[in-house]
Amino acid sequence: MTVEKRAWQSFIPVCCKVESPSPKHKKQNNSLQRLVALWDLSSSEDLSNSLAGSNLHVFTFEELRMITHSFSSSNFLGEGGFGPVHKGFIDDKLRPGLKAQPVAVKVLDLDGFQGHREWLTEVIFLGQLRHPHLVKLIGYCCEDEYRLLVYEYMPRGSLENQLFRRYSVSLPWSVRMKIALGAAKGLAFLHQADKPVIYRDFKASNILLDSDYNAKLSDFGLATDGPEGDDTHVSTRVVGTEGYTAPEYLMTGHLTAASDVYSFGVLLLELLTGRRSLDENRPQREQNLAVWAKPQLKNLRKLNRIIDPRLEGQYCESGAQKAASLAYQCLSHQPKLRPTMSTVVDTLEPLKDFNDISLGPFVYTVGDLHKENPKVKL
Repeated sequence: MTVEKRAWQSFIPVCCKVESPSPKHKKQNNSLQRLVALWDLSSSEDLSNSLAGSNLHVFTFEELRMITHSFSSSNFLGEGGFGPVHKGFIDDKLRPGLKAQPVAVKVLDLDGFQGHREWLTEVIFLGQLRHPHLVKLIGYCCEDEYRLLVYEYMPRGSLENQLFRRYSVSLPWSVRMKIALGAAKGLAFLHQADKPVIYRDFKASNILLDSDYNAKLSDFGLATDGPEGDDTHVSTRVVGTEGYTAPEYLMTGHLTAASDVYSFGVLLLELLTGRRSLDENRPQREQNLAVWAKPQLKNLRKLNRIIDPRLEGQYCESGAQKAASLAYQCLSHQPKLRPTMSTVVDTLEPLKDFNDISLGPFVYTVGDLHKENPKVKL
């Protein structure tokens, strides 16, 4: 049995819970035909044929070795659960129809946290999905034991690096809101697709930024089809990143689009506070950002105290109130009370145009978040 066939058999419980057909599940099973058809793949040629029309290029390992200068350390961009990522450059002579451009080449680490099934999921989902706020997958390599992915190059790297890197200039308030809006549009597109997709691993390190700080979702290794028909959720093993995972998913394994909304709420807190979703270097009660910050979001005096101090008061107070209120809704422990991602987009859309305003270091507002109150100077 080939590695592809073994991998796809082990892939089944990750994508969805497949049971004997019944009237209730008939529509759900039909929506998974694109995956079912691939479970019997036995070669990279079959994969290429199945993805015909996706405009993905199938690279050889030698081609990718050449464009990255043998995966040299000078081209190293970073490393995640999938494996190391190197920058490369494709010239217009490499193959017809492929323009000259810089690329990011991700190499699957066979001893890492992710494996062939996550690699295959990424190829399938990004091979079929196209959106301005999803990173573009240019092609892949499936040769012998090698599994690589080739993406468009994102010059500013991940939001995690931009937001939390020490000794770097802080992201301005307006840029943070622009990034939040772009990421929200990416999630909304997935949730509203003809065959809805649940991202399942939404976090700062999976949001990549181009030169203009346009946000694009990357790393679809844990993505899965959403529920359809009469089903209210998808039952899966619990995967994701601690600190971002919705509480109901952690407790039951029941996955819905609202699980992604919760993760978005955590990211919004990171943008507001400049703190990581989980930080063991902080005092015990402050280590889990959502647990610590949520009770403070509806009190404006407390909110102003937890806003990222690196902004030095250069933010729009009314915009911060609206963003905090939105984060509070996204973090509701009742999934049905969370907004849809399309509602999140509508809420964030006007915030990107709010100017960065200096509040001054000693100015705060007293009272409830939803009331207008005079500013009080100390």
